Amino acid sequence: MRDFTDTRSDATIDELWLCEHEPVYTLGQAGKHEHLLNIANVPVVQSDRGGQVTYHGPGQILVYTLINLRRAGFGIREMVERLENSVIALLAEQGCEAHSRRDAPGVYVEQAKVAALGLRVRKGCTYHGIALNIDPDLTPFLGINPCGFEGLAVTSVKELNIPVDANQMKARFAHLVETHLSA
Repeated sequence: MRDFTDTRSDATIDELWLCEHEPVYTLGQAGKHEHLLNIANVPVVQSDRGGQVTYHGPGQILVYTLINLRRAGFGIREMVERLENSVIALLAEQGCEAHSRRDAPGVYVEQAKVAALGLRVRKGCTYHGIALNIDPDLTPFLGINPCGFEGLAVTSVKELNIPVDANQMKARFAHLVETHLSA
């Protein structure tokens, strides 16, 4: 992502990268090791994204957003809102009411976080993105203070009793991110 961002020109087409990771904790630029509580055998990687600490693993879909903000015509705060709104729209399609929080970026159902995000802006372009918990093992979240918040509950689409066809959900999620970023 960094290489893509560093070598892109104003004419480079924006991209969305959809992926899942092997189990890993990532610490954002402001990440504090005190938020790593009991990480067992899961590797910790320092990242240049915003935010504190989170977990990535199978069953969680990430959409990395390589977007030229100047060309898009909006700033970082609106970018965050558009990403959050894509998850809120996805869950609303399934009859689940979700919301964002101004004090803690991401998407929540009641008080539990279902999607985390962390971005980096370089040369007017974003990279990193948003992670939606579709059906991951949530146990590793107990080994950290998710996003730097002690006791923050983390949930998943499956835990919310939403019928999960992972491939369909991934495709719909990517489509909604693209739609919200181009609106």
